[in-house]
Order: sequence, then C-alpha cells, then structure tokens
Amino acid sequence: MNFPSDMRVGRGTLRLISKALLWSALLAGVAITIFPFLWSLLLATHDRSTMFGSGLQLGIGTELLNNYDRLLSIMNFWVGMFNSFSVAVLGTVTSLLFCSMCGYALAVYKFRGQNVLFGMMICSMMLPPILTLIPYYMVINALGLTNTHLAVWLPFSINPFGIFLIRQYVVASVPKELLEAAKLDGASAFRTYWSVVLPLLKPGLATLAIVQFVFLWNNFLQPLVVLTSTEKMVITQMLRSVQGVPNTPWGALMLGTFISILPLVLIYLAASKQMINGLTSGAVKS
Repeated sequence: MNFPSDMRVGRGTLRLISKALLWSALLAGVAITIFPFLWSLLLATHDRSTMFGSGLQLGIGTELLNNYDRLLSIMNFWVGMFNSFSVAVLGTVTSLLFCSMCGYALAVYKFRGQNVLFGMMICSMMLPPILTLIPYYMVINALGLTNTHLAVWLPFSINPFGIFLIRQYVVASVPKELLEAAKLDGASAFRTYWSVVLPLLKPGLATLAIVQFVFLWNNFLQPLVVLTSTEKMVITQMLRSVQGVPNTPWGALMLGTFISILPLVLIYLAASKQMINGLTSGAVKS
C-alpha cells in the first residue's frame, strides 16, 4: 500500500519528535543523577566564606589543596577509608560465599520445613533495620566484640536478601540436567556446588557484590553503636563526627565525601559488566 508523501513526512516527523523527547528525558535523568556528585566536587574547591556568600557559587574555587590539608587535620581520613574498605571487602567476600551456599541448598535440596524456613526468611526482610539495633548491640556486647570490625561486618555476611537472590538465580539459570550429570560423574555435593554451579552464578554474585559492598560501605548506625575508638572508626563515622563542631569546614567535608564515593563507583564498574552480560545473554547458553 502506497501512502501519500505528506503522510510519510508526517510519520517521520513524529518519529523524530518521539526520539528527541526520549533522549531529552534520558539526558535529564543522567543530569539529575550525577549532579550531587559534581556539586560535592565543586563545593570541595571553596571555603566557608565563598560557600555561604551571597549568590549561588557555580565556579571552581581555589581552596582544593587547603581543604585537603584541613581534612587531614580534623580527622584520620585515610585510616577511616582503610577501615571502611577492609570491612566492606571482608563482609562482601564472606557474604558471597555463604549466601551462595544457602541459596543453592534452598533451591536444589528438599528437606522437611524448607518452605517454612524460606517463608520466615522472607518475612524477616520486612523488619525495619532500626528495630534490630538494640538486640544487635546486646548480642555483640555479650560476645565481647564491641569496638571491633568483626562486629560490623560479620552479622551482615549472611542476609536474607542475598540468599533469596541467589536461590532465585539458581532456580532460573541452573538446569537440573547439569546437576544430575555431575552426580552421575561421581561429583560430591560440595564439588558440584564449587565446580559446576558457582561459575554459572557469576552475574548473580556480581549483583550481590554490588549491593553488599555499598551497604557495608554506607553503613552508619551499627558502627556508631559498637565502634568507640577513633582508630577503629569507619569513614561514615568520621565524616559525621566533625559536622557538629563550631565553624565546620564544609569544603573539607565535601572533599572527603567525594573521595569516599569513589570506591563505590569503582566496585560498580568492576562488577556491573558481568551483571549486565548475565541479564542480556543468560548464564547458561544452549
């Protein structure tokens, strides 16, 4: 069927307008997303006098190096960064191991009370974290783990969300025929998990690694409760501890905040490729 030329031109114009609107919405979303990061970096180049002066400061200041010196003078910044990094890495690695084992067991093996256990785990995800803060401290204090990094990451190394995520991924991406073939070849249960199943879970593990690392890095309430000495504090505590002092150096705090964001960006760039590849191509290819 031949359409009139003016109708074809009209459809082409509508198609261009729709694409322009789509790209405009996407660019606006990107701008809204990255604006807080750029704004914190911009404020890191100013001091209090220019930051709180008249008018909105959109230019780059000249106080970046001075703010870095102030940052090191008001806190042990790099000690806090190292503490946060060690807590996040240890907690993430441990969580990947145990959550994958629990999720694999719940997906593959059948045992009495399995559905009840899984339902209780799902229900525990609906509890607000603030409700568990007092029991958390009581347990940590009874075990003698106060003022230790172990108390910050160990209780969160096995979490319901990670187990649920890996269980659903095993159900959707690991064929039963592959598990039966490994069993016929004489592989033990742990060998099947380690050599057959775990390589197929890379996209799911990458997703869990991003979520867990970001949670442990940004965690504030639990370290605030159990960490008391300055040399044990994580970066979130240190940045918050100097916000209430007179004449707070906000430029130095903005610089410290921006630097503390960089590990989160790096872990996302490192793990997101594997996660996106799994979502687009699948973990098992026929």
